Amino acid sequence: MFRYQPLIFLLCSVLFFSACNTTGPAGLFKKLTPHEIYGNKIKNAGLQQTAMGRQWFQAADNSLNKPLKIQIPYKETGYFASDRINATALQFNATRGEKLTFSLAKNPATDFSVFMDIWRQEANDRSLMASADTSGKVLELEIKRTGTYLLRLQPELLRSGEYTLTITSGPSLSFPVSSSGNPRIESVFGADRDAGIRRHEGIDIFATFRTPVLAAAEGTVQPGDNNLGGKVVFLRPKDADYTLYYAHLDSQTVSYGQNVRPGDTIGLVGNTGNARTTPSHLHFGIYSNEGAIDPLVFIKKTTVKPPTIAAKINFLNDSMRTATPGTRLMQATNVETSAELLPAGIPVLVEAATANYFKVTLPDNHSGFISASQLVSIDKTIRKLTLSSNYELLQNPDALSAKKAVLVQGNQVNVIGEFNRFYLVKNNGLTGWIKK
Repeated sequence: MFRYQPLIFLLCSVLFFSACNTTGPAGLFKKLTPHEIYGNKIKNAGLQQTAMGRQWFQAADNSLNKPLKIQIPYKETGYFASDRINATALQFNATRGEKLTFSLAKNPATDFSVFMDIWRQEANDRSLMASADTSGKVLELEIKRTGTYLLRLQPELLRSGEYTLTITSGPSLSFPVSSSGNPRIESVFGADRDAGIRRHEGIDIFATFRTPVLAAAEGTVQPGDNNLGGKVVFLRPKDADYTLYYAHLDSQTVSYGQNVRPGDTIGLVGNTGNARTTPSHLHFGIYSNEGAIDPLVFIKKTTVKPPTIAAKINFLNDSMRTATPGTRLMQATNVETSAELLPAGIPVLVEAATANYFKVTLPDNHSGFISASQLVSIDKTIRKLTLSSNYELLQNPDALSAKKAVLVQGNQVNVIGEFNRFYLVKNNGLTGWIKK
């Protein structure tokens, strides 16, 4: 573990961290993120030249280079210890039209700041999407481009605390038909039309005749008529790069250029245009410069909750070890992903718990997910070992690691784990590594 007691007073006297507002992508004049503001305070205090300061910046960068993969919705409870300089990064896929919600509960709620930053992963770069210092704020992100995204959490220096991160996905637009008409989606995007001559460029929402049709977003409307859609309304959402298309209305209830808000009635469900022989329904489409977009993700009603955390959180920031040969260390929470098979007896540090898994770090700082059922407490001795000579008790399983003590020949030690060419042992209240 790292010890920085001589620097604590200096750090606390210069790094008065005040809460910062949630920020998004940089504009014409770049607005610093809370993480960048805190980093600048470290630099201005001269702490970047200390081991502690350097490791804080290195941890931030390293986490982004080796993120663990997750699936949304997701929930984890983890722990950041003051004597370990750490950051964690998660990678996930998101689809255009989703609105992701990120919340982070902390214990303690005060005097423990965690910086949250979200990027979209580009081919050879990353674009910052949003950031916050998690001071009681919920961060929402509308996904405007399907792709891969990264989330990083990093605490301020010399603070310990538990956190629970929850990520959920919901629609970015309101549902466009009033629930009073028992609306139901019965025809999806891409379905054949006119014997396969064309594809359906939207979804059909069937509902009771003259059910209110609602604005799905704040914006400006333009009613009109055409042969296919009959009575229609176009809605251009504020700050969006697409247009919403409402068709087959029995009547329109808005005028050209009118501003509307989500939930405002803009028309009534009907069957005008080429829908005269069908039951009353709303054809709902979304169009951008690239053409038609599947609207379903934009308006899906359900928000799926993440799995309950079943792994025991009392093991957070504690050491455990692999219980059996072939323990699976996975880089993603998807059970179908490839895994590294570990032998029995490998010590791991439990960083977080999610569903039935622990997020762990091995002695070589390699991280991944392991099923909670494949780990046991490290307190129980594997076997006793009588030393055949004097042994150096090392901080880490590395011959160049710092020496904690010298164990004398003839002493009996308790072996509680092993990694590569080293045993993890306990002796007279001391725990450390010796060569095999």
